[in-house]
Amino acid sequence: MPVIRNTDARRTSTPNAAMITYASPTQGGATAALWHVAMDPGAKGPYHAFDAEQIWTVLSGAFVVELDGERLTVGTGDTLVAPADAPRRVYADADAGFTAIVTAPAGALAYNPNDVTPPDACGLAPRDAARIAPPWMV
Repeated sequence: MPVIRNTDARRTSTPNAAMITYASPTQGGATAALWHVAMDPGAKGPYHAFDAEQIWTVLSGAFVVELDGERLTVGTGDTLVAPADAPRRVYADADAGFTAIVTAPAGALAYNPNDVTPPDACGLAPRDAARIAPPWMV
């Protein structure tokens, strides 16, 4: 279907963030995934990597990302290009949190860079050496 209505967008929540899938292979038959992510002030995501590039554009607020050993601040209007296989962890701004639009190729898989499940990983996270497609990307 070429138009995905807002009422049909798929919503997924984790302890760290809320995602709204706008388009994906199972949401409109897209060849890329496009989703909105919102993180509350002070929230942090898990340490992980993806086997494909992701592009993030911040709509409001800001975050710090530890990306492949580099610490970067990304704010409203900024775009982050996260390379494939670059380990990362996102920290939402302590006062504002953030919202962003993110895209990645369909079929991109998340994984633990050291093949070890972080102790703070939620139930949707990959386990040890497993690679998974997060529900907001399928």
